Amino acid sequence: MAKECNSTTCNKSSCEGCEHKNNPKSFQEKMNAFSDIKHVVGIVSGKGGVGKSFVTGSIANMMAAKGYKVGILDADITGPSIPKMYGLTGAAMANDDGIFPMETSNGIKVMSINLLLPTEETPVIWRGPVLANMVKQFWTDVVWGELDYLFVDMPPGTGDVPLTTFQSLPVNGVVIVTSPQDLVKMIVKKAYNMAEMMKVPVLGIVENYSFVKCPDCGTEIKVFGESHIDEIAAELNVPVIGKMPIDVEYAAKADSGSFADIDNRYINSALEVMPK
Repeated sequence: MAKECNSTTCNKSSCEGCEHKNNPKSFQEKMNAFSDIKHVVGIVSGKGGVGKSFVTGSIANMMAAKGYKVGILDADITGPSIPKMYGLTGAAMANDDGIFPMETSNGIKVMSINLLLPTEETPVIWRGPVLANMVKQFWTDVVWGELDYLFVDMPPGTGDVPLTTFQSLPVNGVVIVTSPQDLVKMIVKKAYNMAEMMKVPVLGIVENYSFVKCPDCGTEIKVFGESHIDEIAAELNVPVIGKMPIDVEYAAKADSGSFADIDNRYINSALEVMPK
């Protein structure tokens, strides 16, 4: 029988054999009573600015177009962008059952801190534990209803919020988002190693900013240099499920709140790796 962990007296020797040490998912929070979610997929990155929210929305759009019931949990509490991308404004409704997510024009349920703040420009100036607790509440207090897939748009790095998400939610797998720059190997491996330590499968890697097409001749220009993502993915035994270009049209739709209209064909392979 596994020993029980007492956080007030916990130390290296006393935690040997502790169920929390050997099973990080023992910290899982209870799902909201009015929610039924089949699969939880995290979208992660080792650093910011790689288009993680863009990939989250792209995969969610793709799965919704296939007829699946989809939700997005925006766990990037200090830098939420999902509501703006989909043109969602105003305050989320709530009653005794919990908080209700807003719905995009293509039927995706969304919950984000920006849907609970007075304005979308209101800054979130909270310390790590408070941010992490907010993510837990998005799981325990939000009435998601029936979902086939809940995609969690995580903040970059390996800090409090990603750790809390891995421990508190039943994450079935993660997609790593990166860009073709010199530090990419180290950054991808950080995200990969965290997922491995938390015993969460890495479903695939998406490379963003892979190239930009010349509008005149169609030549692919490698703005950030040659990509090495295929070699890194092979080393980690993880599939590359998309290489996305810098696309002005896609960016314009995200900025205008019309992301629901985007059919990102560059990540079609993501469908094959989603948990069934």
